[in-house]
Amino acid sequence: MATHEDEETVEFEKMNENLQKVEELSQRLIKAITFRNPAKAELNAPSQELFAKAQASYFAEFLENPGKLYEQQLQFWGQSVRNYLEAQQAMLQGGHLDIDESQPDPLENDPRFANPMWKSNPYFRWIKHQYSLNAQAIAKAVEELDDLPDKDRQRLSFFARQIVDMMAPTNFLGTNPDALERALETEGESLVRGLENLVSDLEANQGEMVVRLADESAFELGVNVATTPGEVVFRNEMMELIQYHPSTEKVHATPVIIFPPWINKFYILDLKEQNSLIKWVVDQGYTLFVVSWVNARPEHADIGMDDYVEKGFLTAIDQVKAITKQKQVNAVGYCIAGTTLHLTLALMARRGDKSVRSATFFTALTDFSQQGEFVPFLQDDFIDGIEEEVAAQGVLRSFIMSRTMSFLRANDLIYKPAIKSYMMGETPPAFDLLYWNGDGSNLPGRMAIEYLRGLCQRNEFLEGGFEICGEKLHVSDVKTPLMAVTCISDHIAAWKDCYRGFLQTGASDRTFIVSESGHIAGIVNPPSKNKYGYYSNADLPASADEWLAGADRQDGSWWPAWEAWLDKRSGRMVDARIPGTGEHPSLGPAPGTYVQAKATI
Repeated sequence: MATHEDEETVEFEKMNENLQKVEELSQRLIKAITFRNPAKAELNAPSQELFAKAQASYFAEFLENPGKLYEQQLQFWGQSVRNYLEAQQAMLQGGHLDIDESQPDPLENDPRFANPMWKSNPYFRWIKHQYSLNAQAIAKAVEELDDLPDKDRQRLSFFARQIVDMMAPTNFLGTNPDALERALETEGESLVRGLENLVSDLEANQGEMVVRLADESAFELGVNVATTPGEVVFRNEMMELIQYHPSTEKVHATPVIIFPPWINKFYILDLKEQNSLIKWVVDQGYTLFVVSWVNARPEHADIGMDDYVEKGFLTAIDQVKAITKQKQVNAVGYCIAGTTLHLTLALMARRGDKSVRSATFFTALTDFSQQGEFVPFLQDDFIDGIEEEVAAQGVLRSFIMSRTMSFLRANDLIYKPAIKSYMMGETPPAFDLLYWNGDGSNLPGRMAIEYLRGLCQRNEFLEGGFEICGEKLHVSDVKTPLMAVTCISDHIAAWKDCYRGFLQTGASDRTFIVSESGHIAGIVNPPSKNKYGYYSNADLPASADEWLAGADRQDGSWWPAWEAWLDKRSGRMVDARIPGTGEHPSLGPAPGTYVQAKATI
């Protein structure tokens, strides 16, 4: 039977082991930070001009109506004192709290504050209430600034919200009851594991704080993700072209080629067999090709949008025509590749090239007149910073884009994963979607600036024309039969913005669909799951709201509706084509080599 001394000895030895681990991890931490190559400071915050405008507006309001601001300050101070007195009184009464349930609690349903101690413990309850009060005061101060332009107000509101989210008490060990309880339960082991996770993330990202969202060791490309059988049948400096093995004896004569975004990697459409759009298209009897883009390195700095069109889109289309001995293809563009497919179609129309029989767009913007949630990042101070960044690095590094996207949903994509990993010591989940999300790509410097300046800022494709490949192109040049698939809760390519641009195309044969869910889940929505429905409307009124009001909601995935549309534009059935034969031998099995490259520079 173990004695008290034996237990103390075990605890002492365990503590020594943990201290030794902490010392080793600290040395690794310092080493990882030493190799950090940070982004330009201009990308970390807006210019001082924005804050100067806000300060001027605040003082103008003070001079005009000082009583109102004094009243707000007195209310804030008064409530702060009441929060403190409530906590002090409870502590004097042995920790007993007389909670007034009639008082509203703005954070009642906030999952960050689900631990019962936020309600029952005087210390944590005081911290929570004061945080809520501070958040409300900051939001109200921004809201009541009268003399700011709309874009400045939107930016200030965004960055104020970032500060509020960052300063949440749950983000700090001393004020996070979940993390403190876990540390006690594990005798500090959770904190050591958390430090290990932090150091590993820093080492994997050249000293940058990028929270790992998934257990990367659980996945291997071509083994348990991106497993649909195929062959790389063409390769150049821009892309690899993958042709997939048929699963039916007969296929449609007209092949399908999918252009995924080069901001991300193509296997979002082939995560696993159950939800693979790639496999599903093959199983419907189509010869399918997919482009896998190169992960840009500094030597790709001078690659521009015209290179993506000429050496990417047009070259891939020509190769598919040659391999299948067809005069036309059906093309698909996802996100930025959908935007560029529009540009390609406009260029082909100017050249009299009818190689594309139909085009489908997944969440593709062409009208950037309303920048939505990206307003904070599409103003000159940030784009100027990006220009300096790509001038120094040659590329727009993946972690900068990932960080930008994450800040749009900071609590879910930054702080919640960080708390679980670094404070709770948990291993990230083995989740294929999150694994893909963390497997980013760099953008060539020239291309990034052309896209951000010409399309996002100046909206040239709809206003005046976007110059590319020696032509000034307008979205109205696009005459090809079109289908657009958008997503109702998409915060990256808002469906109403997609609709506005879609209406400006010159095509007479146009179909528009709105899928339920967001930018990824709304597209990767297999029929077998029967999870999200979609909206369709044969009419195309001038207003997106009118379109939705007149639309019919359909249960289940939009995939079968798209396939029915595609079937009518894909010709007769022919014998299935085997990839990697004849004049286009296999250069290696799918998913190829370009997709394997990590975004590390």
